[in-house]
Amino acid sequence: MLSLIQAAGWPIWPLILCSVLALAFIGERALSLRRSRIFSPSLVNEAIGVSRDSVPGTEMVNRLAQHSALGQVLATGWRTITLNPRCTPQDVRNAMENAGREVTHQMERYLPAIATIASVAPLMGLLGTVIGMIDIFGSQAPAGALTAGNPAQLAHGISVALYNTAFGLMVAIPALICWRYFRAKVDGYVLELELATERFARHLERLCPGSGVGSSGAGR
Repeated sequence: MLSLIQAAGWPIWPLILCSVLALAFIGERALSLRRSRIFSPSLVNEAIGVSRDSVPGTEMVNRLAQHSALGQVLATGWRTITLNPRCTPQDVRNAMENAGREVTHQMERYLPAIATIASVAPLMGLLGTVIGMIDIFGSQAPAGALTAGNPAQLAHGISVALYNTAFGLMVAIPALICWRYFRAKVDGYVLELELATERFARHLERLCPGSGVGSSGAGR
């Protein structure tokens, strides 16, 4: 393997760096986008049950925020009501939407880098092949001679130059597959988070001091 890398020349080293970065980014996203760290179907029901009559204390809010990405968004709704005595349901929705954008940004972390590697790696491999073939043909006809030199040696040199293109494709194809997989996974999480957030926001409406729902309900 080392001999092939040496034979391919210096253009293969950027590809090796890209492969290492792609593996690191893919491994990090595979761990960070586990469902247990993003979304729990029962979490909304539990949060609604705990806050049925009032917003829980700070300890419970912090525990919810540390639970998962969905927990961060739900805890933002509780914090908004606690910190703003005159908040309205729209204020709570806006705060939770902003938290949802932040969570989405966290989930999309490194995905642009993976997509860039998937796009650039084949071009870097092609560049390495072109540079290798320029060197080969230049060495075969140093003085502008029309002869091609030793055909066997020429064929071997071309095959070595093509190592860069092959390695570039070997880096790009898995990176593209993983990027599409993570992209679809994030889109699915975003949809689930939006639905859960909307349901929790409707529950928090009657707890908002500025909504008037709780007072009217108490009067009856």
